[in-house]
Amino acid sequence: MPREPGNLFPRREKHEKPAPFPRIVGWSLAGIFMILAFSAIAAGRDFLMPVTMALLLFFVFTPLRRLAERRNIPDGITALGVTLSILLTVGVIFYAASGPLTRAMDNMPIISAQLERKFENVRESFSDLQDAVRRIDEAQEMDDEDEPAAAIKIEQDGQTTLGTVLSMTPLLMGQILFTMVLLFFMIASGDLLYLKIVQSFDRLRDKRSAYLALREIEESLGNYLGAITVINAGLGLAVGLTMWAWGMPGALLFGIGAFVLNYIPYLGAITGVAIAGLVALVVMPGLFWPAMVAGSYLALTSLEGQIITPYFVSRRLQMNTVVVFLAVALWAWLWSVIGMVIAVPVLVVLRVLAEHVPGWEKFGNFLAGEDPPPLEDPDETAARDLVETGAGAEDHETARIATRQVMTHDHDDPT
Repeated sequence: MPREPGNLFPRREKHEKPAPFPRIVGWSLAGIFMILAFSAIAAGRDFLMPVTMALLLFFVFTPLRRLAERRNIPDGITALGVTLSILLTVGVIFYAASGPLTRAMDNMPIISAQLERKFENVRESFSDLQDAVRRIDEAQEMDDEDEPAAAIKIEQDGQTTLGTVLSMTPLLMGQILFTMVLLFFMIASGDLLYLKIVQSFDRLRDKRSAYLALREIEESLGNYLGAITVINAGLGLAVGLTMWAWGMPGALLFGIGAFVLNYIPYLGAITGVAIAGLVALVVMPGLFWPAMVAGSYLALTSLEGQIITPYFVSRRLQMNTVVVFLAVALWAWLWSVIGMVIAVPVLVVLRVLAEHVPGWEKFGNFLAGEDPPPLEDPDETAARDLVETGAGAEDHETARIATRQVMTHDHDDPT
């Protein structure tokens, strides 16, 4: 390689490509940042979960605060009314579900015995599993004086269901209380949060874009969660009435469960169908009627997911189904059930931001659920049809030229 006089470094020719190391380093740093970010989100779940819920609820109820402000209602009164209404709604749901849940827990030994008799023939084919269960039962047989110590150890280790629920109750109540207190202060502060965000930008154009993004986030979240809540309430009512018509116990609990579980895309419906089928196996003879109960639940959720929700939810708020499923799985891994609930609202926020942040357009298009726009250019349409249908060996060069035209949008004569 030629060198210039007095220059210790060789001159790079024009045909030589730059070293790929800067790009590799950039991707490596991005990967490290993603790993650290997900680790931080998972480690701070006890703090970040209520903060995220409060932020989402703040965007949802901000239009209501503005409406009350126009009617000369102080922001503090509006915030107090919103938080008390949410607490009252959650309390009513828990109270309505506590009775059937208590009866189910009391009848758990009877339910287990009925399931064991129904699947007795199936269990016989799993001899190894039965041997393992028998060895566990034998290991748990102790003298009378050892039973209290064993019970204490189980409670200390949190291995019983009741112990697990009791140990999680203070944390859950604390997170709910923290969410409501934070939501109260955010709503009571009026437009202060919006003002501080807008003031953090220097140029007027950026200030305007930030404000428009915030308003679009609150509008999109309000429309999405409002429509989904109404749809879930209708689904819960339909499921409750259907379970009552089948003679299922705890029809009210099934309705409440369908309302809550349907906030979780895909997995919520699958869980509801599985629970309905399992309970039907206990209270109904044979396998046909339990299958009918589970099938009716599946039919209602399918009708809601395939027809009702796409019709009432704005098309611009619909998401890529693959991305939604992966987001639900990711947030379930990070934040368990709460993560599955907030997965789609977070995607809605990200899609709105992608429409306002320069360079995020492709990311927003990837999140969108609409079909790609049709190719209107006749040359591109002909080239695409040629590539999709294939060409013979004699037309290989024509297909290659057509493919290059599609990729480069070059419609001039390639020769």
